[in-house]
Amino acid sequence: MHKRLRNQRGAALIETAITIPLVLLVAVAIFEFGRAYQTWQVLTNAAREGARVAVLEAYTDDQVRTIVRNYMVGGSLPNASTAGITIVRNEPFMSNTASRITVDYPFQFMVLNPVANMVRGGTSLGAPLTMHSSSMMRNE
Repeated sequence: MHKRLRNQRGAALIETAITIPLVLLVAVAIFEFGRAYQTWQVLTNAAREGARVAVLEAYTDDQVRTIVRNYMVGGSLPNASTAGITIVRNEPFMSNTASRITVDYPFQFMVLNPVANMVRGGTSLGAPLTMHSSSMMRNE
């Protein structure tokens, strides 16, 4: 009976060694995708804030870009200066015109890619991606 208990301990150790990396991968993925969703929300709100200002004639394109970047910095996004901000004014929209702000931001997963490579080498899970957000508002 004592010998059988020792064999079960070894099996439990092997099962634990197999499942811990998978559990770690799932936990890290949850945190990383939560961070990605928060980043996407900041980008959406920054584009919306830029569109609110772009419809006013008193603001230049450079001022609108500065407002969008400041919103991104306030949202704790690193590398806000590398974001691509496109401004299109007087775009046809129904019977009026509108201003569209598009923000492209390079998002990098911090932990997901290295952990995924530990589980399975050479995987592209967690590779950097470009987030895209756009907002359009009718010109006044």
